[in-house]
Amino acid sequence: MADEHSFDVVSKVDLQEVSNAVQQALKEMGQRFDFRGSKSNIELDKTKNEILLTSDDEYRLKSVIDMLQSKLIKRQVPLKALSYGKVEPAASNTVKQIITLQQGIPTEKAKEIVKIIKDAVAAAPADEGLDSSVERRHSQRIVGSHTDADEGDAAWVYFRSRNEIVDTGLARNFVIGTCFNSL
Repeated sequence: MADEHSFDVVSKVDLQEVSNAVQQALKEMGQRFDFRGSKSNIELDKTKNEILLTSDDEYRLKSVIDMLQSKLIKRQVPLKALSYGKVEPAASNTVKQIITLQQGIPTEKAKEIVKIIKDAVAAAPADEGLDSSVERRHSQRIVGSHTDADEGDAAWVYFRSRNEIVDTGLARNFVIGTCFNSL
């Protein structure tokens, strides 16, 4: 019975949503008066999981980043999955910045998640029997304890009960990854 209930913890950015946000930001950039004649651009490299931003100067680059971030938020892409590189000079008196999309859970964060799960398992009442409903409540408590402590790097996607899979709705833009058994 201990393996009947499990859940998945993942951190994977949906590249289609990122692509849509980039396209929306480019469209807005083309319509804004302050970007007319500008050399500003946003390029998504899906193979490297990178976004290349170029602009005339650092001020406009900051505006491009703000535009992109607002579009990513609307597309429900977590900003914590973005890692910003240094602003570097580029050709033709422009500046560029590379934003890397984090895919997967870093080792340090995974260790924190495992610790939270172990603490939640240890905090469970010992006198409860192991019937199906108690196991389910216990697994849901573990998911809740991580959700309370979570800083946005990872999300709970599915809670499994026997052969049934229930989408928790907490992570629309994440994909199944690491699985932890609840008990």
